[in-house]
Amino acid sequence: MVGLKEMLLAEQRRLEKIIHTSQRELKNAPEGTLRLSTSQNRPQYYHCTKNSKKNGTYISRENKFLIQQLAQKSYNEKVLKCAEKRLSQIRKITKDYNDHEIEEIFEKEHIERKKLIQPVEPTWEQKMKSWAAEVYQGKEFQDNVPLIFTERGERVRSKSEKIMADYFFRNNIEYKYERPLLLKGYGTVYPDFTFLSRRTGEEIYWEHDGKMDDPTYARNAVKKIEAYENNNIFPGERLILTFETEYTILSTKTIEKLVEKYLN
Repeated sequence: MVGLKEMLLAEQRRLEKIIHTSQRELKNAPEGTLRLSTSQNRPQYYHCTKNSKKNGTYISRENKFLIQQLAQKSYNEKVLKCAEKRLSQIRKITKDYNDHEIEEIFEKEHIERKKLIQPVEPTWEQKMKSWAAEVYQGKEFQDNVPLIFTERGERVRSKSEKIMADYFFRNNIEYKYERPLLLKGYGTVYPDFTFLSRRTGEEIYWEHDGKMDDPTYARNAVKKIEAYENNNIFPGERLILTFETEYTILSTKTIEKLVEKYLN
């Protein structure tokens, strides 16, 4: 599964933090355990230690701090045991796990042997080639729109879109400009850029809103974002958003950071 190792490593880091926190708190925990019983529908608390009676020493309700410490200790011990068990399992998996190991079996075959083999599933290169070859009809340009062309030779609507498209082109990031997308309950939209994510196998959409100081434009932009969300395409997941105003210009550094986060 593409992206599984990244998810496992993230879970590994989470478990390591949980273990560290639990161990730190257990160092300061009191000796013994807490035993609870009920009398007349009211809880009673007992402190069980090596030197206490068989059923433990009664703890007054006024001693809430000790009661809470012992309860927390028991909880932390259970969490620690569970986290250590899962961490051990994950470490064994991630030690030699490779998201692309099945694909790499085919890629490592001799070029002549590859011609004789049908991969059990399409390789990333095959998927991308098929995706890139798709023919679509983009949004038409009005007569009053300036003529702006990218290094790839396609026409775009703004200088910012040209900067973005040229960056993708120079960095060999395959994209589709204004490929139509049907959003239920809203209609057809034309995302500025559409990508195919190797990490998830899903399409990612990039909307650049360049006139956010225009109230009408901004309202329409917000409605479109809501339409994406209503179709389970959320910012920070499959939707990348960038904005400009007259005084706030999109920088190449921002493009680089977003590409690194979502497209690599």
